[in-house]
Amino acid sequence: MHQLLNELEEQKVGSIKANEPLSNHTTIKIGGPADLFVEPASIEDLKRTLKQIKKYNVPWRTIGRGSNLLVSDKGIKGVVIKLGKGLDEFKVHDTEVVVGAGHSLIVLSTVLSRRGLKGLEFAGGIPGSLGGAVYMNAGAHGSEISNILTKALVLFLDGSMEWLSKEDLEFSYRTSILQKSRPGIVIGAQLQLENEEKKDIIKKMQGFKDYRRETQPWNLPCAGSIFRNPLPDYAGKLVEKAGLKGYKIGGAQISEMHGNFIVNTGNAKADDVFALIKYVKNTIYDLYQINLETEVEIIDSK
Repeated sequence: MHQLLNELEEQKVGSIKANEPLSNHTTIKIGGPADLFVEPASIEDLKRTLKQIKKYNVPWRTIGRGSNLLVSDKGIKGVVIKLGKGLDEFKVHDTEVVVGAGHSLIVLSTVLSRRGLKGLEFAGGIPGSLGGAVYMNAGAHGSEISNILTKALVLFLDGSMEWLSKEDLEFSYRTSILQKSRPGIVIGAQLQLENEEKKDIIKKMQGFKDYRRETQPWNLPCAGSIFRNPLPDYAGKLVEKAGLKGYKIGGAQISEMHGNFIVNTGNAKADDVFALIKYVKNTIYDLYQINLETEVEIIDSK
């Protein structure tokens, strides 16, 4: 690992840190160290990073803004690549937008709304990145990223890169083919939006933000929705119906505002959250014979 670190530093691929706590890079502020943490400054730097990783046969994975991520207290073995600055450019041509994977969804939706482009208003309160949104088909308020995406640039594990169409990505509820049979990294995407009066878009987006502020606990560190909705039921409603809102294990607590959120009250460990997830799943199954599946990505690799 030391030799890999030296070679990456020599090639100046971006920001490189050893034993970097992942708690610094997840919205729930939980997670042990990554052996090596790299934030490439460009797509070319990303390619060079992957080439060196392959040379030393080191395990690796990517993260975005850490909003849908729960990392073990033991951390992550190998290299963690953060897609952020350097992969966050975007270009607008009429109603078509090409944007890098590292771009903030909140910032992007705000900028596009001020340009009179509608379609991304639902993402105005999602604290994730464009790449993560495509990977998991993120959505809210009755819409999702697949509704406006036309294609995505994907880097596959063998180093090849390919534009995949919306159909190729096989989107469904909170998932895509990238989580299943064709694992890869979203590098960028092309979105197709529509023209609309700025004031109408901004008003709609503000309504969504107000709703989130009133119903979701973003005042405390959290990872977003923990469970997928077992449609036609809703995970948060089931948790509330079971009387679990406010239930606490260690420093992790089911939010008193929304049953599908677990918050870090200040000193939570990943094991506290794991135990709370297990408790909720068992309780909901015992009461309603419904198997809840996690929406948050759980990493426990060391």
